[in-house]
Amino acid sequence: MWSPLSRTPGAGGTLFLGIPRGCWSSAHAGLGPGQRRFCPELCQINVRPGFNSSPHPRGLLCGYDLIMSDQIKFIVDNLNKEPFRKNYNLITFDSLEPMQLLQVLNDVLAEIDPKQVVDIREEMPEQTAKRMLSLLGILKYKPPGNATDMSTFRQGLVIGSKPVIYPVLHWLLQRTNELKKRAYLARFLIKLEVPSEFLQDETVADTNKQYEELMEAFKNLHKECEQLKTSGFSTAEIRRDISAMEEEKDQLIKRVERLKKRVETVQNHQRMLKIARQLRVEKEREEFLAQQKQEQKNQLFHAVQRLQRVQNQLKSMRHAAADAKPESLMKRLEEEIKFNSYMVTEKFPKELESKKKELHFLQKVVSEPAMGHSDLLELESKINEINTQINQLIEKKMMRNEPIEGKLSLYRQQASIISRKKEAKAEELQEAKEKLANLEREVSVKTNQTREFDGTEVLKGDEFKRYVSKLRSKSTVFKKKHQIIAEFKAEFGLLQRTEELLKQRHENIQHQLQTVEEKKGISGYSYTQEELERVSALKTEVDEMKGRTLDDMSEMVKKLNSLVSEKKSALAPVIKELRQLRQKCQELTQECDEKKSQYDSCAAGLESNRSKLEQEVRGLREECLQEESRYHYTNCMIKNLEIQLRRATDEMKAYVSSDQQEKRKAIREQYTKNIAEQENLGKKLREKQKAVRESHGPNMKQAKMWRDFEQLME
Repeated sequence: MWSPLSRTPGAGGTLFLGIPRGCWSSAHAGLGPGQRRFCPELCQINVRPGFNSSPHPRGLLCGYDLIMSDQIKFIVDNLNKEPFRKNYNLITFDSLEPMQLLQVLNDVLAEIDPKQVVDIREEMPEQTAKRMLSLLGILKYKPPGNATDMSTFRQGLVIGSKPVIYPVLHWLLQRTNELKKRAYLARFLIKLEVPSEFLQDETVADTNKQYEELMEAFKNLHKECEQLKTSGFSTAEIRRDISAMEEEKDQLIKRVERLKKRVETVQNHQRMLKIARQLRVEKEREEFLAQQKQEQKNQLFHAVQRLQRVQNQLKSMRHAAADAKPESLMKRLEEEIKFNSYMVTEKFPKELESKKKELHFLQKVVSEPAMGHSDLLELESKINEINTQINQLIEKKMMRNEPIEGKLSLYRQQASIISRKKEAKAEELQEAKEKLANLEREVSVKTNQTREFDGTEVLKGDEFKRYVSKLRSKSTVFKKKHQIIAEFKAEFGLLQRTEELLKQRHENIQHQLQTVEEKKGISGYSYTQEELERVSALKTEVDEMKGRTLDDMSEMVKKLNSLVSEKKSALAPVIKELRQLRQKCQELTQECDEKKSQYDSCAAGLESNRSKLEQEVRGLREECLQEESRYHYTNCMIKNLEIQLRRATDEMKAYVSSDQQEKRKAIREQYTKNIAEQENLGKKLREKQKAVRESHGPNMKQAKMWRDFEQLME
């Protein structure tokens, strides 16, 4: 219902204000501005100066500022979007009848779960409410309020009450995608509860077990699917890669066919192909052996490093024990034993217990279903409530002011402070030990690297000090030389500048000389004279160099001859020893080859025997396992048959006995009784259905008449 408010004359026409039913009034008679009260009776709307009052029916909103809530705006906006396309505005949506509003709610639920696609006009109201309540329970919707509000919520859902349906629509439209996923998973993960008496049957128990296994398999597959969706792999990219690989495969097949056609024309192509195959196998074997060699080198390197670490530890321990006394060693060992016992008995068990609790908590979190924003808000509210309760209890305890408890609390605080300090110091000591071990490893690695680079060891102690003093003296010498070089550079710059100036003057003088020669008619005279002087100077230099080179060459030949004779005399005994060693090496290699062939033959025989024995042992173990499983299976079958036989004998005793109470305990009697009760109940329900069908038409007519009457009264 909507109430028009007309503006005073001259204010610009009439304003229609949409006011939904069942809201609050801030302009009731006798109330000031800002105060509100529910307006149940017929009253006047006094909104603002400049508006006339108009009567409105019972339960309408009185007030100018309360036109529509944000909740309804959100619902209308989302219903107008895909996939609903309802084309509502605030007025048309608020004027929907309860049946139409229930149909809108059902359409939203059908978008989340396609099984809910139903025309509610063809369904009984109780069935509609039951179906919607079950789906809302699966989607974990929690209505506001307590148990009494739950009954009103169910009743409001049956009659299509707006205060009940609006919050449900708002909640559903806020998290549609999340609820779709939850509804999809609920189809496969809601477990069917089977009574325990039916699970005693083998077929039912096997089927139930298989059902649970399939449910677990579905969980794992769904997790893998979600991980793949979020991992960033695109199906389009994978398809493109597959198509590209297929094209490459086709091209390679064509190339192989072309090469085969070329090779078939060559003589002995089969033999050549066989040799090429063998070559490829040998290359692969060579790569495998090279890889093994590299791995063995790495293992050897790690073993050498380990040996060096152990040797360093041994040196340090010997060095520490050289100057130490037995009392100091015992004291140090006692401290280490105390520290290790504290770590083993107190610290590590606490850390292990905390890690176990954390693991248990994480497993619990993983096993629970995914939580939405509303669930997180609810948990936060619970945490805040518990924290307030804890604070209240602490305040009560502090208000008591018991002296004994105060003393005990002081001692407890001191003990906790000492234990925390102890734990902190133990952690610091552990970190220092780990840091020391890391530094020792780094030092060993650096020493190995330096030894590999230049073959020298790292200097220590006095040698390092001497090396530092030598470096300092060299650095002073370097600084002096650097200063001298700087002076030379400065002097070189000056000389270079003077050279440029002299060249310029020389060019000017030459130019003047050429002009004078041209005037006198003897041009080129100075140039030819300079050339003659230069050639004569060069000739003298070449003659001197020839004489020097001849003298040098003669001296060089003499030196080489003397060196060759010395080397020959020095290498003569070495060559004799080398000949003997070569003969010995040949003998040893022959002996090694013989021993190796003997070892290979023996190893091949032992390997064949071992493989045969392993096959026999494997076959015997499999037979033993089969017989053991057959034995357990027959035992289980015998026990099941005994239980069934015992149940059958008990049933026969109860059925044959003359005692009526024992007869009532028999399963046959119970089933006959249940069948009779169900038949009676079915008869009553059929009679009730018949009565409802007979009275349906008159009741619908009566309801229509009441609605018409209500419209006439309005």
